[in-house]
Amino acid sequence: MKKIAVLTSGGDSPGMNAAIRAVVRKANFHGVEVMGINHGYEGFIEGRMDLLDLGSVGGIIQRGGTKLFSSRCPQFKEDKYQYQGIEKMKAAGVEGLVVIGGDGSYRGALELTKKGFPCVGVPGTIDNDIPGTEYTIGFDTALNTVIESIDKIRDTATSHENSFIVEVMGRDAGDIALWAGLAAGAESVLIPEEAYDIDEIIARIRRGEARGKKHSIIIVAEGVMSGSELAKILKEKANIITRVSVLGHIQRGGSPSARDRVLGGRLGAKAVEVLLEGRGGRAVGIKNHQVIDYDLEEAFTQKHKADLSLYTLSKELSI
Repeated sequence: MKKIAVLTSGGDSPGMNAAIRAVVRKANFHGVEVMGINHGYEGFIEGRMDLLDLGSVGGIIQRGGTKLFSSRCPQFKEDKYQYQGIEKMKAAGVEGLVVIGGDGSYRGALELTKKGFPCVGVPGTIDNDIPGTEYTIGFDTALNTVIESIDKIRDTATSHENSFIVEVMGRDAGDIALWAGLAAGAESVLIPEEAYDIDEIIARIRRGEARGKKHSIIIVAEGVMSGSELAKILKEKANIITRVSVLGHIQRGGSPSARDRVLGGRLGAKAVEVLLEGRGGRAVGIKNHQVIDYDLEEAFTQKHKADLSLYTLSKELSI
């Protein structure tokens, strides 16, 4: 290959820029040009792209979000638009594509590969919910943002002797809630992967009150219910009054952590290697601290699994 392209799709995540930078510089190192496609698959369909050289990706490694922008593109699900984008790429001399994103982005990459246009997926999502890799780009930064926020909430919870419910993102995965709950010392954590017992949550709060504790932190993943819904349940069932904090999109922003910068660099470079070896329909990831690549189909035939040992430990430490 002499020319490839890179795009970011779906929700942005800190470290995407580090991955873009790695794709460009790794490809340039091997004498391959890189086109940056703007606004994800929408830009792919319309052929909106610019040449990315060494200088164009300088000074972006520390920036959150994505230099290439992102968008949701429902029409890309239709074959005719996929073929339209492929023709735009071929007309520009582009021979392969690196797709940085999550589940929906991977589905698009797989469809393009099936149509003869080789793609490699790079896991970029704060949700950490891509099967086949232990960590996704952006998860660590989002996690640290959540922990920092919970620490600040605990300060005011202690001062006013209030209980707080903190609603975090994660879509249908509980990794952010699970890891943040353990790291921040939350009294209760609700995740989609494990059924919750409202009576147990109430009992834990009551036990704390009995020993003189005046506040508690409850973390709920958005895939379980909203923080407001949980607050209503606690009020109706046990007359427990809580304050609710919804962290929202603050979790997606901010300068990426060292871990996410390194992860973006490693995975972006590996994606280029896979393309230059002539292999499409692959995804890159981390397993046992090593960079791997695997069949994109695995991302859909497998199911993401939360580490429930962390869930058990969190409950044991919050007695």
